[in-house]
Amino acid sequence: MTSTIERAGKTPGGLSRKGLKSGSVGLLGAVVIGVSCIAPAYTLTGALGPTIAEVGVHLPAIFLVGFIPMLLVALGYRELNNAMPDSGTSFTWATRAFGPWVGWMGGWGLIAATVIVLSNLAAVAVDFFYLMLAQVTGNEALADLTNNLPLNIATTWVFIGLACWISYRGMETTKTFQYVLVAFQVVVLIWFAVAAFGHVAGGTAFNALEISADWFNPFGVESFSAFAAGISLSIFIFWGWDVTLTMNEETKNPEKTPGRAATATILVIVVIYMTVALAVLAYAGVGTEGLGAGNPENQESIFAALAGPIMGPFAILMSLAVLSSSAASLQSTFVSPARTMLAMGHYKALPAGYGKISPRFKSPSYATVAAAIAAGGFYTVTRVLSENALWDTITALGMMICFYYGVTALACVWYFRAEAFTSLRNLGLKFAAPLLGGIILLVMFVQTAVDSLDPDYGSGSSIGGVGLVFVLGCGVILLGAVLMVLMYRRNPEFFRGATLRRGVAADDLADRY
Repeated sequence: MTSTIERAGKTPGGLSRKGLKSGSVGLLGAVVIGVSCIAPAYTLTGALGPTIAEVGVHLPAIFLVGFIPMLLVALGYRELNNAMPDSGTSFTWATRAFGPWVGWMGGWGLIAATVIVLSNLAAVAVDFFYLMLAQVTGNEALADLTNNLPLNIATTWVFIGLACWISYRGMETTKTFQYVLVAFQVVVLIWFAVAAFGHVAGGTAFNALEISADWFNPFGVESFSAFAAGISLSIFIFWGWDVTLTMNEETKNPEKTPGRAATATILVIVVIYMTVALAVLAYAGVGTEGLGAGNPENQESIFAALAGPIMGPFAILMSLAVLSSSAASLQSTFVSPARTMLAMGHYKALPAGYGKISPRFKSPSYATVAAAIAAGGFYTVTRVLSENALWDTITALGMMICFYYGVTALACVWYFRAEAFTSLRNLGLKFAAPLLGGIILLVMFVQTAVDSLDPDYGSGSSIGGVGLVFVLGCGVILLGAVLMVLMYRRNPEFFRGATLRRGVAADDLADRY
């Protein structure tokens, strides 16, 4: 189905198609890819423990509060997509609303966050790959192979290379690959939750807790810093739904399907998260010893600690689920940075090579390979320097996510400002929802930045007395600013508004017709 832009034969502010294969993804396919990118099994195994350590039994409340700004921002994203379906999403929309400098940084925030998480996804896939080999063969020594640094790095590059190859082949291959892996991890997560509740009902749980209404009370968290830390972590676990928007030039009905898929993806994920979170709390409690969810030894992977006691001989399925979740997300996460870099190359905000399309697969060829090389290089450097640096960078991801989501949400408010008060629908969806969501996320960005100045934040590492999380998070954003200035000096055309212009929704609508 053609978009309004195509039907009218006019483009607002210079928007144009980039040669991607249109109509290759429907609503179901987009939701599956969205769920895959969020990677519930991978995300939960690493995020449940640290979040419980911050907020205890109020985990469900924090998940729900973290869900609210995601939903509010998603509504704003949907309105922007309806008006300007473009694979550049945050980059394109922030440029149209605030101009090229803010737009470039919005695009950089998305690219940096996704490239960093690509390296972490590959690392987790490698860890669970060797754990799976140990479980299948009964040789526990195989699980320790992940600690062999050269072998670990080489295997990580293999996983990144395979994911890059699938992504390079376009959305049809991506979609087929994701159906199987997403279905498998969701089935295993439901199995885990049902088995945990079964132990609680049967009196065989480690430290059974009765589900209480107080668990859903966000005001029960002991401090605002703990609340902010919990929200930052919960925002990270919901992150990835916007991949459905970056596919907008490849979906059927590009003005409607991506926005609907984004909303549906968030709703599906919150149901999965709440079910598993309640199961873990009810079965293990929040204690710091044994199988307790607050035990620091269980923080890195809560499923590695609890799958055996809960699922018995079928625990290997959870290892396979986390492996498939991280592998699936590794592949689907390539969609966002590749298409954002494609758009930036297309509009001359990056070198022209990034705007190249594979003639055979109609996918971002150069940008996909560039994302793979960047992810592999980032992992190699940080892993060789310090494992703390790698994991603290993941913690700093929350800052970057809040930054570019917040900027994009406010771009919705500013772009639609001329029509925000013309109807109740516009007031709610184009003004109030994205404004509130954007403010919440930017407040979380500032709070996390302030808290991460403390050397004890994250791994406890520091540089010159400043927390490593702050140095890494703000350092990545500063690097983007430096690269932006270099791009301006090399090719100022984009920054002068010649390829993508600022605009207001009302004026763009008049220009189309």
